[in-house]
Amino acid sequence: MTGLLLGVDIGTAGSKGVLVDPGGAVLARSVREHTVSTPRPGWFEHDAEKVWWADFSAIIADLLRAAEGRPLAGLGVSGIGPCLLPASATGEPLRPAILYGVDTRAGAEIASLNAELGAAEILARGGSPLTSQAVGPKVRWLARHEPDVYARTRKLLMASSFLVHRLTGRYVLDHHSASQCTPMYDLAAGKWAEDWASHVAPGLALPELLWPTEVAGEVTAAAAALTGLPEGLPVTAGTVDAWAEAASVGVREPGDVMVMYGTTMFLVQVLTEPRPHPGLWGTRGVTPGSFTLAAGMATSGAVTGWLRELTGGSYADLVSEAASVPAGSRGLLMLPYFAGERTPLFDPDARGVLAGLTTSHGRAEIYRAALEGTAYGVRHNLEAMAAAGGAAGRLVAVGGGTKGGLWTRIVSDVTGLPQQIPAETIGACLGDALLAAEAVGMEPARGNPIAATVTPDPANFARYEEFYRHYRALYEATAETAHFLAEQQRAATP
Repeated sequence: MTGLLLGVDIGTAGSKGVLVDPGGAVLARSVREHTVSTPRPGWFEHDAEKVWWADFSAIIADLLRAAEGRPLAGLGVSGIGPCLLPASATGEPLRPAILYGVDTRAGAEIASLNAELGAAEILARGGSPLTSQAVGPKVRWLARHEPDVYARTRKLLMASSFLVHRLTGRYVLDHHSASQCTPMYDLAAGKWAEDWASHVAPGLALPELLWPTEVAGEVTAAAAALTGLPEGLPVTAGTVDAWAEAASVGVREPGDVMVMYGTTMFLVQVLTEPRPHPGLWGTRGVTPGSFTLAAGMATSGAVTGWLRELTGGSYADLVSEAASVPAGSRGLLMLPYFAGERTPLFDPDARGVLAGLTTSHGRAEIYRAALEGTAYGVRHNLEAMAAAGGAAGRLVAVGGGTKGGLWTRIVSDVTGLPQQIPAETIGACLGDALLAAEAVGMEPARGNPIAATVTPDPANFARYEEFYRHYRALYEATAETAHFLAEQQRAATP
């Protein structure tokens, strides 16, 4: 099969799409920004029609204009996940989608499911501990708190599967996304855990499971009329955005690790077998037989953005000033837990700490300390992965935070590991297009070539060793106080 390929990704704060030739070169791109709804503290939602479908339709219109009538071979999609979008029998959204781990409304449901099924048993069978990242507790929250919506729900969709259903009429979900529906998926068996699924989501039919490298269906006549896409165009099963981005940069072999620099820091490592760890997420990969370990920090770029707004400097100025500060930020140490912390602590009540501050420190030292703090967090997660039996091999750095060079240099210096930086930064949508090429049987595209490699400085690595030891100790020493302050903050919230 020949023809151009389309890839569209629905993100937290924006969506992106690409038009790609059979060799993997990006011919055109389109971007749309949107906002997240936070109707209550700890709630994060998207309107699937106004955000997911509106963005997709606008991006497709842009890309079809760029295609200028040339034949298309396939379409791949991805999106934020795991999410919960309850839908009717015809796939119409019944409420806004409840987003991934940033949405923490289901704490009581996590506790009840752990008590009923056993935390150790959930980790062993599902590959991940129950956290705010898991879909299962959110399904139970829906049944408990919005029973009228639950009673009308016939389909459980995510961002990618919503698009697939709207385009093809198929009710499917990829294995990777399903493996984040803990405790409803059996990781080792590679199928729905039917007994637990019926316990968590009684009366609901779960979607058919496919791989992101498989065609889910073809664009229907109705979808073609809505979007301008050609009727019969193959559409992949889709997946979660971070895993599509990992595919876009060739993170496919055991030991490969993607480090995503963004508002939050996210890591995905490829494995050959399940390796459950209580501080990480264990999932299926994007290809049959593959597994991954995943880690995610609650904040990273969010802290640097906060500092930029607080100090009034531009990113370019802050990076330039921080680059002139030696390793160790002249005696400053930051815990970057400004929104709690996800892996490997799973502590939503952790809080940011800036230790060692004196009147001689300025914004340059504080900004560098923030970059170093996130680098210590990356090392902490890589050590957890190694403890699970997944020692890092090749590291590939992606995301907007790779620009400028300073942040990636600090991470390599702190971890002692080199990082490869690809040429293309468009992200998950490129992975969607490449997965679509694979799904329709095209020859493998060259993908996203490596443009640069960041190597660690041995002297800085040696200096950071002592700082990292104190970073780990600082959390333990301040956790009780952080938890007290978190409770005070909740009490002060209107």
